[in-house]
Amino acid sequence: MPIVVNHAMMEYGPMQSDMSKSLVVLNQDSTLIAVIDMGLTSWLVAGLVPGLQRQPRKRLDPPDPATLLALLDRWRDEAVKAGRTIERITVAYEAGRDGFWLARWLRARGIEAHVIHSNSIPVPREHRRRKTDRLDSELLQRAFLGWLRGEAKHCMMVQIPSIEEEDLKRPNREHKRLTKERTALGNRLKACLIRFGIRSFDPTLKKSAQQLGKLMTPEGAPLPANTLAELDHDLARLRLVEEQLKAIETERKTRLAAARQDKHTTMMRQLNRVVGLGLETADVLASEVFCRPLPDRWAVARYAGLTGSPDESGKRCREQGLARAGNLRVRTGMLQFSWLFLIHQKDSPLAQWYQQQAESGRKDVRKVMIIALARKLLIALWRFATQGVIPEGIRLRQAA
Repeated sequence: MPIVVNHAMMEYGPMQSDMSKSLVVLNQDSTLIAVIDMGLTSWLVAGLVPGLQRQPRKRLDPPDPATLLALLDRWRDEAVKAGRTIERITVAYEAGRDGFWLARWLRARGIEAHVIHSNSIPVPREHRRRKTDRLDSELLQRAFLGWLRGEAKHCMMVQIPSIEEEDLKRPNREHKRLTKERTALGNRLKACLIRFGIRSFDPTLKKSAQQLGKLMTPEGAPLPANTLAELDHDLARLRLVEEQLKAIETERKTRLAAARQDKHTTMMRQLNRVVGLGLETADVLASEVFCRPLPDRWAVARYAGLTGSPDESGKRCREQGLARAGNLRVRTGMLQFSWLFLIHQKDSPLAQWYQQQAESGRKDVRKVMIIALARKLLIALWRFATQGVIPEGIRLRQAA
């Protein structure tokens, strides 16, 4: 008996803005609910099947989406034999290594699929707690069932991006990773040479490979053969990393220069008009945060991890600093842009507000206020990129 298209999912819609609760009324007598505890070599599927007293579980080893579909089909048939009519099939799993491919695959076949945010799963805090796949699936079931019942903030779902949206994130993420690798290679080359008393070598120069063989230690001896071979290998890796970085940057500039009118390119081109905001940060903002249907400015700030984490109990009330639960790439990019903003946009109202708040010059005050400035700038850029609201007093380049 083939699985039919799930009309409840069609009413639900693939892109809801409120991910903290279900917008579809749950009729548990006609809804087959399944959760998947996804491992590297196997999946444990746990179900709540109408008409069955037992709560079935099935381990899929090896994990296979077609086998999962057949299992849901079989459970639906069992519910029909028990006198129930299944009008809705909904599946959820925790966000993790497998990403979103399974949710897209299930939705394409008419199954309502959701991805649960990892922070939404309550975990016992005992030092030696029991942890098995069965217990993990029970935690997922409880969280997912509360979400389906519409209990606000009981569980949080993750927005499922399309393949194209996921692909847009790859260039800036690769650029960030290669930048770290370039720094690590340069530091390793310099550290190796310092052990032999050589401090003047610059691995970033074009002729550094030719100069490497001519280096002499303070004792007047050439570098040992094995050390020289290791330095040659690291230098070759450094050159390859630099070439890959240039290729990413060239492709990004080519894409912006082309007359493309897709959402991502248009947003990048608009953000790049802000004086002091480079292409790298514009790419991060456009592909990581502004492409999401965030409902308000507080959601934008929370996504970047630029909100506080208060600690209140009785009369005690203190601020613990940044929650740091958001997107690290967005937060890092915004903090870097905030310092540049104070240089390139020093006459703007936001820059003057920062100077007034941090006029004492204390390091701790400047640190707190730069985070506040980053939050205000992120919200202003979000409105500029998504709603076309030009930030007050911020200088813009001429539109290309």
